[in-house]
Amino acid sequence: MNGFTLNLLDPGQSERIEGVASFVGEDATGSFGILSGHARFMTMLSLGLARFREIDGPWQYLAVPGALLYFVDDMLYITTRYYLMDMDFERISRVLEERMVAEERELRAVKESLRCMEEELFRRMWELRRVQ
Repeated sequence: MNGFTLNLLDPGQSERIEGVASFVGEDATGSFGILSGHARFMTMLSLGLARFREIDGPWQYLAVPGALLYFVDDMLYITTRYYLMDMDFERISRVLEERMVAEERELRAVKESLRCMEEELFRRMWELRRVQ
């Protein structure tokens, strides 16, 4: 069996995994699989877990918060903000959930900060109009 090469890319790291037998992911249309020789293909992976298997190896899980997937000439490229990889489904699921909860908490804090800045800006504009 021939394999393909998986290239994982995020802003802080990259990995190249040779001899991948299959990849299973999910996009907006549902679950799909890629084997060596697959036609050129591009899609956006959904938030969650994908999996891949090296030739004669166990399944490995790949957690992504959404990603661009591009397959061409037996090269699979996955570009994302970050990725996590583990052979233990329970562990990677837990880590992904914890990371997503932390990101949601940070996003709420940023939104609250922006709301406060907006209120302060309006207050100052109102004061300037009052002085004139």
